[in-house]
Amino acid sequence: MATLVPPPATTPEASKPTVIEPEKVDYLNLPCPIPYEEIHREALISLKPELFEGMRFDFTKGLSPKFSLSHSVFMGPTEIPSQSSETIKIPTAHYEFGANFIDPKLMLFGRVLTDGRVNARLKCDLSENLTLKANAQLTNEPHMSHGMVNFDYKGKDYRTQFQLGNGALFGASYIQSVTPHLSLGGEVFWAGQHRKSGIGYAARYNTDKMVATGQVASTGMVALGYVQKVSEKVTLASDFMYNYMSGDVTASFGYDYILRQCRLRGKIDSNGCTSAFLEERLSMGLNFILSAEIDHRKKDYKFGFGLTVGE
Repeated sequence: MATLVPPPATTPEASKPTVIEPEKVDYLNLPCPIPYEEIHREALISLKPELFEGMRFDFTKGLSPKFSLSHSVFMGPTEIPSQSSETIKIPTAHYEFGANFIDPKLMLFGRVLTDGRVNARLKCDLSENLTLKANAQLTNEPHMSHGMVNFDYKGKDYRTQFQLGNGALFGASYIQSVTPHLSLGGEVFWAGQHRKSGIGYAARYNTDKMVATGQVASTGMVALGYVQKVSEKVTLASDFMYNYMSGDVTASFGYDYILRQCRLRGKIDSNGCTSAFLEERLSMGLNFILSAEIDHRKKDYKFGFGLTVGE
């Protein structure tokens, strides 16, 4: 019998490590950035809710799918500027009547207060890329009425804005997407009434989980912000504000917690000020609001509650 010779043993080829190729960036199809004036949007939502002191009641009644009326009542103290470190407050109360028109291409908002103030806002889409924004406030006090008109142009991967205001105020801003996550921009302004001008620069880096922003201006302002999305319900935010002309420095840390029936926002800053803002949804179209702020340095304590009826 012939001897059977086993085939030679073959050694398996060494497994090659998986090479992850870097994501290719199409610089001709970058996303359009958010407007220059909104680069700190996520941080402001968490760190600066609409705090108030006293009692407020807001009622909105829809008369049609596009038109609605609003009524607001506020009762609480108002701070009076003073030279001393103590906070001076006087009791006040006012009623506000409003009319709202909301259309996909046109939005109009008007407010009339019992103290004589009249506020108006307009947003109109002149074209697919060009938007007109305007706001004005009229008061009985001399030299306190003001108005502002903005023209916003939305490009494929950039945004630009021009501003015109009373008091010979002119401004312009531009922001450009540099990568899919990074955008850079700048602004200039001229206030003819006060003979002042300025220039500023900003950067914004954002992903699905975080947003980091930085801004510096010739007026002395330096602003840094960071927002981290921990989960679908929890967001943490922090910011750093520094004025290199006056030397003022403020750092704050805040949170935004969204539950099934309520939303809780709060912050604490380096000046010893702590605040919290709670919005509780009691039922469809009925919300309960709690607002609290404690300033340990000034020994100023504020507490407010309110109801919001209507959507």
